[in-house]
Parts: sequence; C-alpha cells; structure tokens
Amino acid sequence: MTGADLHISDIDTPAVLIDLDRVEANLARGQRLADAAGLRLRPHVKTHKLPRFAQRQVALGAVGITAQKLGEAEAMADGGLADIFLPYNILGAAKLDRLAALHARVRLSVSADSAETVAGYAARFAGAAHPLTVLVECDTGAARCGVQDPAAAVALARAVAAAPGLAFGGLMTYPPRGRLAGTRDWLAAARDLLTDAGLPPPVISTGGTPDMARMAELAGVATEWRPGTYIYSDRMQAGWGHGTLADCALTVLTTVVSRPTPARAVLDAGSKALAADPVASGGHGHIVEHPAAVVAALSEEHAVVDLSAVPGPGPRIGDRLRVIPNHACVVSNLFDHVHLIRGERVEEVARVTSRGRLG
Repeated sequence: MTGADLHISDIDTPAVLIDLDRVEANLARGQRLADAAGLRLRPHVKTHKLPRFAQRQVALGAVGITAQKLGEAEAMADGGLADIFLPYNILGAAKLDRLAALHARVRLSVSADSAETVAGYAARFAGAAHPLTVLVECDTGAARCGVQDPAAAVALARAVAAAPGLAFGGLMTYPPRGRLAGTRDWLAAARDLLTDAGLPPPVISTGGTPDMARMAELAGVATEWRPGTYIYSDRMQAGWGHGTLADCALTVLTTVVSRPTPARAVLDAGSKALAADPVASGGHGHIVEHPAAVVAALSEEHAVVDLSAVPGPGPRIGDRLRVIPNHACVVSNLFDHVHLIRGERVEEVARVTSRGRLG
C-alpha cells in the first residue's frame, strides 16, 4: 500500500515506523564492512520480514538471504528472492515436503547437526533433480544447536556427502557474542580436518550484528557473514556497541493514555507491541522525546513509564511518543503492517509478509 500523502500524525497507535533513510545508511554500512573484510554478506531477514528490504540487500551486494524458518523462506521466495539459506534442522514429513517444493523454486541450502536430520533429508531428496545442499551446524560456544567438536563436524560432513540426493555445502555457526577468536579457532580446525579428509568446505558461514565491526577477524577462515538486526538496530544492539540510538530505524509510535501521578505515564503499547526482551541497562525501550523517562514495566496492552527523572511536566494525555524497542526483530513479528517513512511523511504501508511464519 502506498502512503498516499499520509502523515505520521494520521497513523493510529500503536504502530511501527521504519525510517527509510536510516535503513539505507545501515544497509550500506553493513555491506561496506563485509566488502572490506573480504566476506560475502548473507543477511538474515528475521529482523524486517519484508521482501522489499531483502531485495535491497541483494542489490547492494549480498549473495542471498538467510531465513530462520521454512515459512519465512516460503514468503521470501514468493517475494522474488532466489538464493535462500535455512540454518535450521528441518524435521518431519510435512516440512520435508514443503522443503522439496521450495527447493524446486529457488537456490536453497539448509543445515543439520545430527545423523537423524541428515537421514531425513536423504530419504526425501534421494532421486531429486538436483541435490539439496546441506551445511553442518557447529556449536562454537553459543551452546545452542550444533555438533560439539571439529571431529564431529567431519563425521557428519561425511554422512552428508555419502547420502543420496544431498551435497555437502560447508560449515555454519551462530557464534557467541564477543568471542570471535574462539570461533575462528574452532572453524579453522574443522576446515583443516575436512580438507585433510578430502571434503574442503565450500562455505563457512558465521556472524551476527553485534560483532559486525570486527568481522575482519574471521577473514581467511569464514567466507560469509549473516547479520540480521543491523538493518534496523535497536536498544540491545546499541548497548552492545553496534552504533548508537541515532542509528535505530524502527520505532513504535504510541499514545499516552493515562497520567495517574506526576511521576507516572501509561502508553497504549505493552508487551504485544514492544516485546519484553530485557537489556543490561534496564527498562523496556527508549522514549525518543523524553530520554530520561524509563519504560519501567509492561503488561500486555500497557507500558508504565517512570517520569521521575524527566524535567518539567513531562508528556500529557494524548501526546504521541516514539519508543525504540529493546529488540526490533520480535517487534516486527507483532505487527501485520509497518509504516515506511521519510521525515514525517509515510511513503508506504508495507505488509509484513512472513509475520507469524513460525514453522
């Protein structure tokens, strides 16, 4: 939908605003960092969930995109994206059938961290017109999914390479924030073992937004970087040193609906609009118009704001405030549409095409 001369003041609240100038600056900066480090960029679309922005990332130089769930990847394929990585164990007949249908439409790769996942892929893709590319997921310290040591990575890579309908595509990891040296050592050891075994990894995929400024530390080992939040940034990323609040492109537009006491205001955006992810500095978002205010508590439909440090009378009932959320990715999944703005004008009301695609 176009903005059709819509002004921010015309938008009902709560609503998501996306500053297009900040988006463009963030995307360009991320691509420059990857180019300087000699790494290919494969952005994660979970943050924005909009084919429009995924297409822009590719136009700026990304080799393709990352989508966390099958439904998200399907929505991106519908939006014209042609090279998609799914860093997730896909299990069960229904999902494998959907994966096969997607594999017939786009250049697709997936991950696995167990023999069971590999066996499921092999059973479904044996006899496929072209093989399914599978990367071995490695736990380099984040303690989530992944094989636990380089030798296990080699064993699973051999299983992939030997399976009908599959092709070994390399290694992938979601690295622990701030521990790039350990990630580099883990991946380098796995790469060397694989090369000695006659299975040199074509791709070594890693990375996220928090350590983007340091991605050059993995040059010579990693081949691609998968940032997500860098397109919008948020209060969490700024707290970790990725840019500042001035770089944050996503805000939630809210209305003050109550002033029960001089030191307290209540907004019409609770956990269903701001999400509830914590940050080290406390609070549930940054209010742009009143930086000293603290979003102290969330219920489902209300945000309770502590105004005790705000000079003067503070916001009045009916005032509209913009909140930079702690975690932008979750907020994207809470709204059916977002408002793409330049200044105070709305250029487009965009449908969030992969909202709720959790499977």
